[in-house]
Amino acid sequence: MKAPRPRDSWAALAALTPARIALGRSGASLPTREVLALALDHARARDAVHAPFDAKGVAGQLEALGLATVSVTSAAPDRTTYLRRPDFGRHLSPDSRDAIGVRVGGADIAIVIGDGLSSAAVHAHAIPLLGALLPRLRAAAWSLADVVLAGQARVALGDEIGERLGARMVLVLIGERPGLSSPDSLGAYLTFAPHVGRTDAERNCISNIRPAGLSYDVAAAKIAWLIGEALRLGFTGVSLKDDSDLSLIGPRHGEALPKSDC
Repeated sequence: MKAPRPRDSWAALAALTPARIALGRSGASLPTREVLALALDHARARDAVHAPFDAKGVAGQLEALGLATVSVTSAAPDRTTYLRRPDFGRHLSPDSRDAIGVRVGGADIAIVIGDGLSSAAVHAHAIPLLGALLPRLRAAAWSLADVVLAGQARVALGDEIGERLGARMVLVLIGERPGLSSPDSLGAYLTFAPHVGRTDAERNCISNIRPAGLSYDVAAAKIAWLIGEALRLGFTGVSLKDDSDLSLIGPRHGEALPKSDC
């Protein structure tokens, strides 16, 4: 009688993560199923980077939420240039500058939706996230500029857009660099007083927004909390700590919630 196969001690841990652990082996190599799974995930990541941005389709969904839109492109004329020249993706094309113009005393918040490195993430998650976020923004009575849909966009493109719209803050929703287990991860970047030349240290980022990562409701709560604190304190970035989780659990008896002013 053949002895029972010992239970894989890694199986329970592997079930808790999409990371590539406990893959097994076939001789000196990986099992064929794992080689094929890796190739499939790699192909999905590449597809996410190169898939065209359906700005028109997203605009239709935004209009159903009661939001007006305007479409722009960065200075990158095509996807190949965009991938090779990140700096082009941080500035508007001349035609897009003319389309936005320059405004003074604009809205509290300008929302920019950019394809980034995964239009798949934007198509899948931007609208559900905004569906969870908009009631919070409206409850706080913050004014919103028209939503800007940006093709061939990098995060810093929001600085120029927000500056031209005269917005107090800009929120950029953008597709993040795909990983082999997450080709559709959406990122949210907040910048107070946006203008050309802002650095990444002057932004707050909430990443991995998707059902398998950070849920829409939790991400919306964090974004709304950060917006409120940024407008109150007058800055975003490394000086603005995300204490939104503390606001959910409340202070202990006799303690006050910490301030985000350091």
